[in-house]
Amino acid sequence: MRNTLMMLVALMCALTVCADITPAADFDLQKMSGKWYTVALASNAQWFVNNKAVMKTGTAVIVLTEGGDMDLTFASLKDDGSCFRATHTAQKTETPGRFTFHSQVWNNDNVMTIVEVVYDDYALVLTIKTKEEVSEASVAVYSRTPESSEVVQQKFTQLALEAGVLPDNAVILPQNAECPAV
Repeated sequence: MRNTLMMLVALMCALTVCADITPAADFDLQKMSGKWYTVALASNAQWFVNNKAVMKTGTAVIVLTEGGDMDLTFASLKDDGSCFRATHTAQKTETPGRFTFHSQVWNNDNVMTIVEVVYDDYALVLTIKTKEEVSEASVAVYSRTPESSEVVQQKFTQLALEAGVLPDNAVILPQNAECPAV
């Protein structure tokens, strides 16, 4: 049942926002593995619009599983000193660079596409999040350093617009301290 649902989500994505947005050519998850900083986010989702002014950089750690899937762990230090953490196992699809996962935290189904990547520098990531038959696009920049270049920021803005995100909802995140290791 879960696989059927994820396939339906992927199909819906392909028919809507993702139709013209394809994964990076010759995607290599092994090279994508490691620590990244989430330095920019864009979405029209209400939760993002309500919180974008207080959001800051966080980290994303990607680990290749034995089965070729992706373990993805996010961490972001909050103003009160606590950490928001979320972990997902994203299953590979038949399309290299595209993954699906269910978020326990947000109770939504996700189709994640690595749109462009320079493995030692940055990755542009499009995620279509679907909950209760409503889909919303989210675009992120993962960077190997806590900031990104002007060129990468321009590519991020362009991808966000292509995904239907309003210009005011594309944010370069201010730098932040990291969560302590657990």
